[in-house]
Amino acid sequence: MATAAPVTRTGTVLADLLPASTAGRARVRDAALILGGAALTGLTAQIAVPVPGSPVPVSGQTFAALLVGTALGARRGFLSLALYAVVGMAGVPWFAEARSGAAFASFGYVLGMMLAATVVGALARRGTDRSALRTAGTMVLGSAIIYAVGVPYLALYAHISLTDAVAAGLTPFLIGDALKAALAMGALPAAWKLLGRRG
Repeated sequence: MATAAPVTRTGTVLADLLPASTAGRARVRDAALILGGAALTGLTAQIAVPVPGSPVPVSGQTFAALLVGTALGARRGFLSLALYAVVGMAGVPWFAEARSGAAFASFGYVLGMMLAATVVGALARRGTDRSALRTAGTMVLGSAIIYAVGVPYLALYAHISLTDAVAAGLTPFLIGDALKAALAMGALPAAWKLLGRRG
């Protein structure tokens, strides 16, 4: 018995499945997605919990940034996170703990999120968000990129050693990152399966 083929073409990210019948409508759709991704990141950044002994809070913005990059693809993901960064630097208090500007210890993580969204978006175009295991690997890599930028920035900003920056800006967040990866492992492949059944 034949079954409908799921929507799993590589080269496609979830956002590409939203209808846009003309080039003009595609541009409007992309602009809305970029704005929406920035707004989602800013909203989830307000879910922030201080970490004792660390100037970096646990927040939802990193998870949102990785989901935005994966769902929108590299170009739109980068533009969305760049918009988030630029608007926050311009004074909108939508970084974690209602911060704005660039003069705070965790700003390096914001910069890292732009790079991470680009990388996970490029990987999603290769189909890495279609299965639980590959999604987990994509999220882990994205988190590692955020830390690769954020931790050295923290060390420079706070005038502490890299070892101390790892202890304050990476180690306390590993359990939370594992939970975020687990959420993504369920959500992204499920979204593709749902869309495949509708396709």
